[in-house]
Order: sequence, then structure tokens, then C-alpha cells
Amino acid sequence: MTSDQVFPFSQFPTEPRLLELLPGDVGLGLADDEFKTLLGSCVAVILTDPRRTVGAMCHIVHAGEPGPQEARNTAYARVAMTEMYRLLRSVGVVPGLCQAYVYGGGNMFPDLIQRGTVGERNARWVMDFLAAEGIAVLHHSLMGVGHRNLRWTVGPALPLVEQIPINQE
Repeated sequence: MTSDQVFPFSQFPTEPRLLELLPGDVGLGLADDEFKTLLGSCVAVILTDPRRTVGAMCHIVHAGEPGPQEARNTAYARVAMTEMYRLLRSVGVVPGLCQAYVYGGGNMFPDLIQRGTVGERNARWVMDFLAAEGIAVLHHSLMGVGHRNLRWTVGPALPLVEQIPINQE
């Protein structure tokens, strides 16, 4: 679900939706909507209100700030977080009062690169950003080797995260 698919509360679908995020996507859901994504070196951030009735999720590809030509590209961390904040505010949620879950940042090339990976940079940027914003991270699974499948249904349960190692033959 991309940010152009935002509904005012009065127009939200009545049935729970499956929101599958691809790299660079940002989405907003209500209780019982399910988010899912596949992460390698990318990082997913989930922001949710403390009652777990609203959730926003992004799939960050690049840490930090975009260049001038990518100023609106939500694949970049700063733009994705700004868009998540906008979506949350659009339904009356104050982003600074949200809580977070953070996943991803895996090393996809462990035989070539052991330190300073794209995944590490993405994970560190997100955690530093959330700390600076005063947003509590309730759970995270970051870095390591391999990719992750992530699913979360907006509600009280923790996200389901499956880390899948890379076959190194």
C-alpha cells in the first residue's frame, strides 16, 4: 500500500485488509489490518498508537537524507518517516506518542562484507532517529545475516518475524 491509498476514517474499508509493502512503500492501517513485507538490508519501522488501533509501516531502503532529485522518494529513511508521520496525523494520531517495532538490516553478502554494511547503516539510522524523537522501541530484530519475513496485524500481538539465513555453499 502506498501513501496515495490513504482513507479518511469514514471511508476506511470495513473488512480487514492485507497491506503488502514493497521496498520504499509506506502504509497506514487500522485494527485487524495486516502488514507484511520481506526485508534484506532494508529496515521496516512500525509505528502504532499505545492502544494498537492504528499502525503505520514503512520499508526503508536507504539510510538518511535523499539527494535533491529524490526529495519525495520514500525509499529514503527521512522521507519515509516524514510520510509515516503525515499518515498518522491524518487520522488524528500524534506520532511522538507512538511506540515502535523495528526489523531488518541484514547482511546479504557476508562472504564479501563483514562490517559497515548497508543493513547496519539502515538499522543505526532508524534507531538513532527514533531515540532522538523519544519514541520507545518495544521490540526489534536487527542486523545479522540473511533476510526476514515480517507480518503484523494491527492490534496487541507482537509482529511475527522469521529470520532466514543465506545458504552459504
